[in-house]
Amino acid sequence: MGGFFHRHRGVTPYLLLAPGILWLGIFFLVPMGFLGYQSLQSGIFPDFRFTWEFSNFSTALTDYHQQLIRSFVYAGIATVACLLLAYPLAYWIAFRAGPWRNLFLLFIVAPFFVTYLVRTLAWLNILADQGPVVRVLRDVHILAPDGRLLATTFAVISGITYNFFPFMALPVYVSLEQIDPRLLEAAKDLYASSFQAFLRVTLPLSAPGIVAGTLITFIPAAGDFINAALLGTPNQQMIGNVIQAKFLESLDYPGAASLSFILMGTILVMLLVYARIVGTEKLTG
Repeated sequence: MGGFFHRHRGVTPYLLLAPGILWLGIFFLVPMGFLGYQSLQSGIFPDFRFTWEFSNFSTALTDYHQQLIRSFVYAGIATVACLLLAYPLAYWIAFRAGPWRNLFLLFIVAPFFVTYLVRTLAWLNILADQGPVVRVLRDVHILAPDGRLLATTFAVISGITYNFFPFMALPVYVSLEQIDPRLLEAAKDLYASSFQAFLRVTLPLSAPGIVAGTLITFIPAAGDFINAALLGTPNQQMIGNVIQAKFLESLDYPGAASLSFILMGTILVMLLVYARIVGTEKLTG
């Protein structure tokens, strides 16, 4: 086997790439092609016909632009919240946790041991009208006597933040953990304060982790529908809820497919703009 690869060095990279390319072709490109084919169909279930119905896209944007915008707003707020919560935690684990580092990392990934749906259902009890959180907030008069957290925008964003928090914390931690402590010592030897060393050394060197974390948090959060369905009301409906309803309830496959492409296309454009702003070198680390 080693002799074969040695004799065919020019072919070796392609042979190594072949399994991955085959996997992507079968389970990504083929479904995407079929989805694109569906998005240009017309008719009523089950009699759909391919008619190059580009109006599906304009109709979807006209009818559901509010849910699309709401999805990106919720995902953006949740991503910022995840960053504000994850960065101090990851910083402390990377530089202060010492021998307890692995234990705290386990705590971060522990929610993944429970299914996404069960984790979200747990928030129904946490934010319930008669639950301890609401009672305490009412007692300190942050909430009105009849105030509630469940079935609100706050509940949906909180659920998204909780569920996608590890996606932010882990890349940020990896980026911070790779920083050589001697660089911080050198900054302090040059009379930089701890805050100045953080701004001039730690923060720039951890930027790749921040960029990676924001991407892998924002992208799935924008398409999420579980949190809005369980923790919100129709007023908090996201674009994922609309797509799910069109596929599984109204059986409007062309409309659902066109909305899916609009969501993916919008995210792709935002990703390209984001990459242009932060610089591609930060995306690659």
